[in-house]
Parts: sequence; structure tokens; C-alpha cells
Amino acid sequence: MWGLLLVLAAFAPAVGPALGVPRNSVLDLAQPATTKVPGSIPAPNSSLAQLPAETANGTSERHVRIRIIKKKKVVMKKRKKLTRPTPLVTARPLVTPTPAGTLNPAEKQETGCPPLGLESLRVSDSRLEASSSQSFGLGPHRGRLNIQSGLEDGDLYDGAWCAEEQDADPWFQVDAGHPTRFSGVITQGRNSVWRYDWVTSYKVQFSNDSRTWWGSRNHSSGMDVVFPANSDPETPVLNLLPEPQVARFIRLLPQTWLQGGTPCLRAEILACPVSDPNDLFLEASAPGSSDPLDFRHHNYKAMRKLMKQVHEQCPNITRIYSIGKSYQGLKLYVMEMSDQPGEHELGEPEVRYVAGMHGNEALGRELLLLLMQFLCHEFLRGNPRVTRLLTEMRIHLLPSMNPDGYEIAYHRGSELVGWAEGRWNNQSIDLNHNFADLNTPLWEAQDDGKVPHIVPNHHLPLPTYYTLPNATVAPETRAVIKWMKRIPFVLSANLHGGELVVSYPFDMTRTPWAARELTPTPDDAVFRWLSTVYAGSNLAMQDTSRRPCHSQDFSVHGNIINGADWHTVPGSMNDFSYLHTNCFEVTVELSCDKFPHENELPQEWENNKDALLTYLEQVRMGIAGVVRDKDTELGIADAVIAVDGINHDVTTAWGGDYWRLLTPGDYMVTASAEGYHSVTRNCRVTFEEGPFPCNFVLTKTPKQRLRELLAAGAKVPPDLRRRLERLRGLKD
Repeated sequence: MWGLLLVLAAFAPAVGPALGVPRNSVLDLAQPATTKVPGSIPAPNSSLAQLPAETANGTSERHVRIRIIKKKKVVMKKRKKLTRPTPLVTARPLVTPTPAGTLNPAEKQETGCPPLGLESLRVSDSRLEASSSQSFGLGPHRGRLNIQSGLEDGDLYDGAWCAEEQDADPWFQVDAGHPTRFSGVITQGRNSVWRYDWVTSYKVQFSNDSRTWWGSRNHSSGMDVVFPANSDPETPVLNLLPEPQVARFIRLLPQTWLQGGTPCLRAEILACPVSDPNDLFLEASAPGSSDPLDFRHHNYKAMRKLMKQVHEQCPNITRIYSIGKSYQGLKLYVMEMSDQPGEHELGEPEVRYVAGMHGNEALGRELLLLLMQFLCHEFLRGNPRVTRLLTEMRIHLLPSMNPDGYEIAYHRGSELVGWAEGRWNNQSIDLNHNFADLNTPLWEAQDDGKVPHIVPNHHLPLPTYYTLPNATVAPETRAVIKWMKRIPFVLSANLHGGELVVSYPFDMTRTPWAARELTPTPDDAVFRWLSTVYAGSNLAMQDTSRRPCHSQDFSVHGNIINGADWHTVPGSMNDFSYLHTNCFEVTVELSCDKFPHENELPQEWENNKDALLTYLEQVRMGIAGVVRDKDTELGIADAVIAVDGINHDVTTAWGGDYWRLLTPGDYMVTASAEGYHSVTRNCRVTFEEGPFPCNFVLTKTPKQRLRELLAAGAKVPPDLRRRLERLRGLKD
């Protein structure tokens, strides 16, 4: 009789309703938890109990056959260990509570399987199901790892799957689409500004037809494993299965959750494809690329090694240099690619790509490493498009602006780094908010009517507070600012991750404290063109069947947005680049997944390869030329190029050459320089490949000629002396 009672006690949560045994009400997993054990179905051959299969809607019949186990098999005093197990962030080795309370490590750990693709959206919404949902915005399609909610709870874009409060048997189900070897599960709680909800333990079941299910079992006891889950809403928790299971469907069954909350989770499934011997399922198309490139994640040491290999393979078109160091002393390496590396050629524009500003947004880093490999390989093969790029411009690739943050994220791993870990530099500074705010002084001067006659509309100086030794400016930021000043960049893109959209300046709202507000630049047409070019060439952004990443559907606006109209970012690199230098820069959000798994890199490269090349080619759009001195025919540095109707000027480089990005049309352009008479001419930009040549020759003013003569110690010419005497007489 005692043996039967002990078995009933062990199975009380599962069979209590049928036998009149009350459910256990408390299972504390580091947080107060609500306990719920659904009617899980042991696999056939179970030595403890056999329950009939669940029906298609997830309900279970309550007819139970119990096989009595000898009393010595159950040790009640060890059951107390179940009350306070420590939640695991990474279950390695996996520790699983058995019904008798003993803790047994799993014998085998399968860690090689990649994610199935919930976070990256490779798994479509139609393949996610659940027993119930509190609302559409908390439906199973929102149960994706790292998905972010909107600002308001209760809208269409909440931050998890959440079951109804009255759901007695909650479950979350994923259809892999074909037979798959499942090896592990990663979970998070609900992303929300207003609520705290997460699951603290769960079971896992598998099926080939979504009707007959079996559970993940503990090796020693044969019982269903109860996996420890989350203790906060954001930290991803990995549990590896005791033994990988081959099935088409996987189901997570929450057992306990935060007290006062509801069962809510976000998940990723680790799974390897398997061949189908009966050919009943179409084989999933494996993401890939035919380019012979190094598709893997590179830490700092591996990145340096790869860049060195590219340079050794293409020494005549590459140069590696450092623009400074991170807070931890890691060098900020740049790969320069041009037919004449190391020197600025007159009339040849300078372009750049910057990645890794946020260390955990790793895709941009890998894309730039892939791009430098690709340009090297294709140049050696004689690819005419690549050859023209490298002969007509100088390309600078900075793959890691925040190497300290990346090393933190890399150490955690692509699926376990979460949404924010590694984002900031080692001083906890967000580098994309760390550049000088030049917007505010410009707008204040505009409101006072001082622009452009008193305060320039370009190359605004750094504020005094920003130049102080104790200013909160990261060494990475200072290094990039010096880099911007040293090279006359014309075009740039800042590669980020976590969304699929291209945003353009201004990034900061003009109305103080406004969370979002359309705030265009005077060059709005150019920025919209540049953004549309990248978005229109990106395969993922052009996929009309894809769903939004998080809480906004950018596809309705062509996958581009004004940065300030998305969310305000004071001190952004884009705004600073536009107001402090000649460079036009946009932000490219490359992927829903900030740190995609290595097996997704080939497809991500294919998604972005043409866009990366096409964007660089836009530096040919507009006008370009040289401003020269009429007498010496030498270039005039820092001459101002003003376009009628656009309240933003650019300046010439030290050789007198300039580039002014413009959309097709007719423009009145004025070149001016201190000590010279201004010259205005008409310049036409067509849809044909440019840029349109628009050169200027300036003549010195008499006053400037006099200054130069006096400075040289020469005598003043008689005619000029008489003019000066007449001017003095008029003043008297």
C-alpha cells in the first residue's frame, strides 16, 4: 500500500484530477512560482505509467494504468531537493530533477546543432502554435528569442507568447517542417516595459504527427525531465536535451512560472536537419553562397589574422592601418582597398563602412570581413565591376568600432548573448550616443537667423565642453572623429543589427524631448535616395513574404525611415558626420537577429552583397570637380561649395577637389573661398553614371593680392598704391 501511495504522490500533478489527489501547489525555483504540471504523455515502454495520447487540441483523457513500484525505489527524504534547484543559464552538464528527487547529469551533450530559426524568422509564423494566447499580440508568433515589444502592452506587438491565465495545460509548439534532430532549447521571459512574466520550469515533448507525443527522458529514471528555465525576463537560458530526439514537432510545456504572472516565454530551438529516407518531406533549402569565403564569426585575434591574410593575398590593393585603440587597448583596425592604397588621389572619392559600433551586433563585422575577401578575390579574377570600384574610389572598412563589447558578446555565444550584452564599450558608453550634439547649436542659430551668414551650415566646430580632458568621450569615439577629420570622406554607412531597415539623418528630433518626430536634413532627397538604393538591393528587405522583426512594419515605407521619426538619438554618428564633415552617412539595420548563427552567414552575405557594392557606387551620383587658383592653377583647399536651395554646404579637400552628392536635376552651384571672388555656374546631374564634372577657377581679390605681396616683402605696385591712397582719402 505504501508503494502505491508513494507512486501516487509522485504523479499527483499529472493524475491528481483523475484519482482525487490534489496538485502540488509550490515549487520554488529561485523566484516564487505558480506550479502547473500538465497531463504529459510518457513514451511507450515507460516503467511507471502509461497515458493515452493527447488529442489534436492538446487535451488528455484521464484513464490511467498504474504499475506499482517497490517501496525502495522511492526515497521521500530526497524529494526536498526539488524545492530549491538553481536555475541554469547554460545546462552543461544538464541537471534534471527526477520524480524521486535525485539529480542526475546527462550522459551526452549535443552542442553542435544550430538554431532552427525562430529568431532569424526562417521559421514562419504558421509553424508556431500554442494551447491558448492572451491576445493576438501575445500569440505564438511572438514566442521568438529576443523579440522586442512595442512601447504599449496590449497592442499587436507584445514581447512573448503568453498563455491564458485559465489555461490548465499550456504549451508552445514548433513545427520544424520535416524530420529534425532536436538537441536543445533556449528560453527567455516576456519583454515588456510594464510587466514581469517568465517560465521557471518546463517539460519538452516531441511528435511526428502532432497527435502522438513522447517526452524527453532522464536516463537513469526514465521519467520526463523537468528543465529549469528563467529567473529574469531577458537572460537566455539554454537546456540541452539528455538525448537528441528526431521528430517533426517539438512542444514546450510550462510547469512553473513567476508567482502572480502567467506562463510567457520566448524561445529558440537547437536542431540539425536529417535526411528523410521515405522522401515524404521536401528537403529544406540550406542557406548558402557560392563565394569561397570564410563564413564564421571572428574574435579579435581571428579578425586580425584574416585581415592579414587578405593583405598578403592582395598586397597591391590593400593596406591595414589602425585609427586608435579601445578602452581595453584593442586596436581599431581599418582595411583600405584601392589601386593606390595609402594616398589620396586627386578627384578620387573616399568612402567608408563602419561596423560593430554596438559590440553585440555582429553581422556587420562579418559582412565587412567577407567584403574585403570578396573584393580581393574578384579583383584577382578580373571582375570588371570590382576593378572599377577599386580604381575609381578609395574604400575604408572598419569592421569593429567596439572590439571590447564584441569580445563580451562573442564569449557568450550567438544564441546566449541576449539583446543588450556587449552593446556598450568597456566604460558602459553607448558609442552611438557619444558623438558631439551639433544639432542643437545649429537649430538655435537658425531660429536666431544667424545661418549661414554668421554661423555656418556645415563643419560646425566641437562644443567647448566636448573637448575638455574630463569629458565623457570614449576613446573609440575620439579615434573615429580624428579619422573623419584626417580623410575627406564623401559617403558612409554605419552597419547595425536587430532590425531590417535603413535609417537616415537627422537621428535627433528637433523638438526638445520629443521621443520621435520627422526631422529631415536639407539633403533629405539625397538621403532617401541612398537609403532606397540599399534597401532596394537587399534581398531580405525585398522579401514581401517576410514578417516584421519586432514591433514596426518598415516595409510599408520601402524599408527606409528618417531616424528621428523612428526614435530620437542625440549624439549619433550619422548626424555628427553630416554636420562636422562632408560625409553623408546612413544606418543600415541588417537583420532581425543581432548575432546570427554561423550557419546563417552565407545567406546573410547573399542578402547584402549586391547592396554593399551598389551603395558604394552611389558616390558617383551628383557633381565633382576641382576648385583652382586662376594664377597658379593650384587647387584651393577649404573652398565652399554651395548649392542654391539647399542650406548645407561642403568644402574642398587639401588638393582643391570636392564631391557633392545630388539627385538628378539642374543646380546653380557657387564656389567661394577666402580672398577670392565667388563664381557661380549651372551644373546638371543626370541619371547617367557620373559624377557630372563641375570645375571652378577663382580669381584673387585685390585685398588678397596685397596681403600676399606684403607677406612676401615685395613693393606695392604703383596702381595699387594709388587706389589705397584714394580709399584712405575717402575715409578721412
